[in-house]
Amino acid sequence: MRVLCAALIAFMLVGCSSRPDQDVLRPQSVEEPAGARVVQVNVVTTRAPEAEAPWAYGANRAARPHYSAYAISIPPGHESGKIEWPPNGAVADPATDFVTLRQQDLSRSSFLSRMGRDGVGVYVHGYNTSYQEALYRLAQLATDAHLEGTPVLFSWPSQAHVAAYMADRDGSDYSRTALVGLLTDLTAGRSPNRPVIVLGHSMGGRLTMEALLQLRLTGRGDVLDRLEVVLAAPDIDIDLFRDQISVIGRMRHPITILVSADDQALRVSARLAARRTRLGQVDVRDPAVQALALQNGVRIVDITNLPTDDPAHSRYVGLLSGDSREANAALSSLNGVRQAGAFIFGQLGDALYGIGGALSD
Repeated sequence: MRVLCAALIAFMLVGCSSRPDQDVLRPQSVEEPAGARVVQVNVVTTRAPEAEAPWAYGANRAARPHYSAYAISIPPGHESGKIEWPPNGAVADPATDFVTLRQQDLSRSSFLSRMGRDGVGVYVHGYNTSYQEALYRLAQLATDAHLEGTPVLFSWPSQAHVAAYMADRDGSDYSRTALVGLLTDLTAGRSPNRPVIVLGHSMGGRLTMEALLQLRLTGRGDVLDRLEVVLAAPDIDIDLFRDQISVIGRMRHPITILVSADDQALRVSARLAARRTRLGQVDVRDPAVQALALQNGVRIVDITNLPTDDPAHSRYVGLLSGDSREANAALSSLNGVRQAGAFIFGQLGDALYGIGGALSD
């Protein structure tokens, strides 16, 4: 009981800071300052619309997926890896803040017509995340990673509350079939050589793996061949992952798993789960972890040494944003690795090393 109480207190301390409300997504007719950038973000969500905020979605579950699109202005002085939130209750200033310019509800067919053939990236957010936090995070990632393709947010009904861990896990499970449907739609007619990129963070990584499992069990290897999956700090029981990947099998494009030994959020999650290790905190020096990577054709990459101002659970943001010299070098090294195995960034965080013997293609 003492361990459980300590874990819950730790979670509450993480989530006690002021968080943006839904009003930040209210579309504004403003003149964009010189140097501002506009990002188009497309959304599929299993959240129910908010009656009093029709431009946003809340924590309740929808009976069917909803589709929408947003135009988001990024301020001229934007700092890589950061989201410039307006103060709660204040009108966003496009010179200093992220601002929603337009929001449009879409049909499934009109949503799919917006998908480019050059590239599509899907972001599946994690636990304790509001709709507005997930949406602006993807806008930030798309901006800082200089994404040339189409960014798509898959947002499931997180309660966005630190004490709602089990409700969030149920909400992510509820959304599995909708995510399978989205991935099936996005890969239709696409070449396996131009895969859809899927980034699943934390509990979103668990949801992503469950979707891959459902695709395999229903004989949709054609969809799996057209996906390239990255799991960032995945909140998945290590034994559950072993079972999932044994059924999914080797992917045409190996799954990449970003782990951090100092991830306090996953440490708390493990305590809540009777101290069962989470995938996102495994030790790549462990021969059993190295064997897991090689036998199943996945890349497990320890990014603990990458410097960050954010909590370790969000270290992936700095890596994918290239918000430092080390992050740029690390991302370049990571992009150059096309083999399965276990990897670790060196003490300076800018050199990637394979460990655990020979690597397999």
